[in-house]
Amino acid sequence: MANTKNLYVKLFPVMLVFFTMGFVDLVGIATNYIKLDLGLSDSEANIFPSLVFFWFLIFSIPTGMLMNKIGRKKTVLLSLIVTIVSLLIPCLGTGYVPMLLSFALLGIGNTFMQTSLNPLLSNIIGGNKLASSLTFGQFVKAIASFLAPYIAMWGATQTIPSLGLGWRILYPIYMTIAVIAIVLLGMTSIEEEKSEEKPSTFAECFALLGNPFILLMFIGIICHVGIDVGFNITAPKILMERLGMDINQAAFAISLYFIARTVGCFSGSMILAKWSTKKFFFVSVFFMLVATAGFFLFDSKTGLYVCIALAGFGNSNIYSMLFSQALLSIPTKQNEISGLLVMGLFGGTIFPMLMGVAADALRSQNGSLLVLAAGMIYLLFLSFKLKQE
Repeated sequence: MANTKNLYVKLFPVMLVFFTMGFVDLVGIATNYIKLDLGLSDSEANIFPSLVFFWFLIFSIPTGMLMNKIGRKKTVLLSLIVTIVSLLIPCLGTGYVPMLLSFALLGIGNTFMQTSLNPLLSNIIGGNKLASSLTFGQFVKAIASFLAPYIAMWGATQTIPSLGLGWRILYPIYMTIAVIAIVLLGMTSIEEEKSEEKPSTFAECFALLGNPFILLMFIGIICHVGIDVGFNITAPKILMERLGMDINQAAFAISLYFIARTVGCFSGSMILAKWSTKKFFFVSVFFMLVATAGFFLFDSKTGLYVCIALAGFGNSNIYSMLFSQALLSIPTKQNEISGLLVMGLFGGTIFPMLMGVAADALRSQNGSLLVLAAGMIYLLFLSFKLKQE
């Protein structure tokens, strides 16, 4: 009984950090508000989410090396410090440059966190229970993701003379949670096993791209993350463009997307127990393609909401399926493959930039949808290349 209580004491601060990991998904709603506040074009506004995910390309492998030097817990604590600073900046100013700096630091902090938090959890939970614990962590992360638009909408419609932050009330609320997380985790004793393996290098990771299957998986990760961030940004814009909603009403689209993703994660684990990865991957991509086609065809609120939910559900398990296929393909190179695939989160930079250019060129969010559709077509092609499990 005492061991169980001690386990929960260690798990709580770690799960609170999973919640702070979800802060990165506030970029969707924040980008839409910043676009209106500063009068930006789609191309200019989409620089913000692109800047967040750019740092996965730069810092994912170095973070793994840093963990080997200072330990996993200290790396997670460092990620929280950077995240807190990123959330503090919007509380002090709303200019273009301060917001760019905030988004950049949010991306750097999240890179550190994504790379180090899962391994830290493995020091607390091992064996067969690790997978379920990681799934629960993703569920906790999703709560932060779909709460962000609601908090921003609430702040935008309230008069708070003492703060005057409007939608930016989201930042001090999430910053407070991050401060609590860093205090609780700092007070928690977690024993870490020292790895005797040689840290992966950039050269060792990039050399794996010479393997055709790994290259396909890497590009698949880029497309998955790009589509995920792309829907997050574009869904509210579509509702505003088609239905004449204001930003506060349209922000619900982001929450709906993440609610559908959360449902998809839980149901996906049960479906994969009966279906092969190859089959479920195809069905998931098919759902996203149907949703995208629906965005072109429907102009009703109900129709568009169904498309948003279908897109979120379809994209909920793509990452885990690609990741598992890549790791199983070369069991002796799992560390290198992991570092490489985390770098694939850079897709969250590429897609928003292309979508912004396309939307401005067509003067419609249909341009953004065409870019998303291109990524989905690649994933559809990839579904035929997956190995039968």
